[in-house]
Amino acid sequence: MIAGGPSGSRTGFLLLEDGTLFRGRLRDPAQPTVAEVVFTTNMTGYQEVFTDPSYRGQIVVMTAPMIGNYGINTEDPESARPQVAGTIVRELSATYSSWRATGDLRSWLNDAQIPILEEVDTRRLTKHLRSIGVMRGVIAEGETPGADAIAALDACPSMEGLDLASRVSTRERYQWGDPGAVHHIVAYDYGIKRNILRLFAEHECRVTVVPAETSAEAVLAMEPDGVFLSNGPGDPAAVTYAPAIIRAIAAKNVPIFGICLGHQLLGLTFGGRTTKMPYGHRGGNHPVREIDTGHVLITSQNHGFAVEGDETGIPGAPALEVTHINLNDQTIEGMRHRELPIFAVQYHPEAAPGPHDARPLFGEFLDAVRAR
Repeated sequence: MIAGGPSGSRTGFLLLEDGTLFRGRLRDPAQPTVAEVVFTTNMTGYQEVFTDPSYRGQIVVMTAPMIGNYGINTEDPESARPQVAGTIVRELSATYSSWRATGDLRSWLNDAQIPILEEVDTRRLTKHLRSIGVMRGVIAEGETPGADAIAALDACPSMEGLDLASRVSTRERYQWGDPGAVHHIVAYDYGIKRNILRLFAEHECRVTVVPAETSAEAVLAMEPDGVFLSNGPGDPAAVTYAPAIIRAIAAKNVPIFGICLGHQLLGLTFGGRTTKMPYGHRGGNHPVREIDTGHVLITSQNHGFAVEGDETGIPGAPALEVTHINLNDQTIEGMRHRELPIFAVQYHPEAAPGPHDARPLFGEFLDAVRAR
């Protein structure tokens, strides 16, 4: 047994598909929860992490030693509700303090029926995932896994081949920003974050957000000044309907800007391929080099797939030029079309709470919109 746990807590565990067991504590009752287990190096911004639709279908390990100390609020969520399947922490703060807080993290996640496994050796767990690669896991109550937990884990699908974008996308189009704003942007919602919409509004844009499978004809009929392809979860190669739509819009010379999943879909659209990474990039401290200038940006990232290629180019996609490279593993972090007003980045220039090194990319997109 784990001694000295919080009052009323119960023993729980995380079982990974390779058989590795990590014990911890659950303060609230929990049914077996299965998902891909990933880690993020964010030191702050846990509410933004948990509400990011790109984390749909994942159990998130927080590498920061303690979370929950500033509670939760109504202003920071990136979507309408928590999106993670579960979360694993070393220590969950028993109290919180912030003038913006409207409640505590534990209650907020419990209300959404998302389990928090705490008192886990998250350093050992993170090192294991870095060494072996991310894998499926199950959070459940008890000292050792029972038949129900093992059966749930065996039935959990792999992230490869999953189109999660259509699951998190809006079902109906909606408007964001000042209706009288100068520029009209149509944004494909593959799992869009609210801060992206806030930044477009700050750049004098009104945004029409549309479902992931909206046809090119329907979007072009709205006469957009530019089209945005959002972030989102799952395997980009499984979003099979997107490349034909994007090609049809690009053929009309409409400026296009993609982030994260949108970046990967643009790579697929013009002939590239994507691959699943061993453990992905998740956190707020990833160094990215801009090839033209040599400048290094510290970026926020959240993705488990990448466009295949390197600094010299993208195999199968000669029309695309690589613009940014990750300094940790040399994966592609940005690209642009050699002739059309199209560019994309793998990282998150809209990052909240930060870093903000890449915020100017929104201005670059608006420059392309004005030049049309």
